[in-house]
Amino acid sequence: MYTLGIDVGSVSTKAVLFDGTSYQYLIMTTGFSPKSIGQEARDLLLNKAGISLNQVAKTIGTGYGRIHMPYADKTTNELTCHGKGVHFLYPDAGAVIDIGGQDSKVILLDERGRVRDFLLNDKCAAGTGRFLQVTSQALGIDLDEIDYVTEGQQPVEIGSMCAVFAETEVLNLIVHGHAPGAVLAGVLKSIAVRMTAMAAKLYSGNEIVFTGGLANSFMLRKMFANQSGWTVYVPKQPQIMGALGAAVIGYEMI
Repeated sequence: MYTLGIDVGSVSTKAVLFDGTSYQYLIMTTGFSPKSIGQEARDLLLNKAGISLNQVAKTIGTGYGRIHMPYADKTTNELTCHGKGVHFLYPDAGAVIDIGGQDSKVILLDERGRVRDFLLNDKCAAGTGRFLQVTSQALGIDLDEIDYVTEGQQPVEIGSMCAVFAETEVLNLIVHGHAPGAVLAGVLKSIAVRMTAMAAKLYSGNEIVFTGGLANSFMLRKMFANQSGWTVYVPKQPQIMGALGAAVIGYEMI
């Protein structure tokens, strides 16, 4: 028996097919069709896995696009799903920091993976994937080249964490002779500083799980660990925790 978790986010849509012990997943760009992208991701994943829809016992939706999922048996908020997804992979985890495309959140978990407390920033793009995208585009650097370009560079101090003004600031730094890699390293460090400050408002432990698209950056993971002094764990697919948690919740309902 299988369950499906579908997380329609602002930037990407994730689908996870779960059988109680293992899972398969798919990641797509959400684009401009949040109403249909979840169902498209579901169908593509089922086709990839060779599973028919009638073999799926429950479909659980999450993410900002969950209001557009009439095919879901239930929809659940992102915090609950992220907690369950992380708990499935890291049963002893007590804290999670998730940096998404448009928001960031810190979640404290109990011994069963339930949300004990949380801190959410969804009003400002500072320190999110959007902030990194704006600054890297201004520097002419592709997101998948970030680690290569910044490795070994001395970070330049970035004064503004506002996505609106960041583009102007990084271009001014280039005009004043700073290398693009050093400027982008400064952007990553500023994100790591902001992440640490946000997490420290809730969490006083020494281990944390880092999820979301930005967790794919080795350099950001390294800077966050150095800045916070914590042991930082990152799942192999850090973007799918919400969808995985949704699928786990579905399995618990069977």
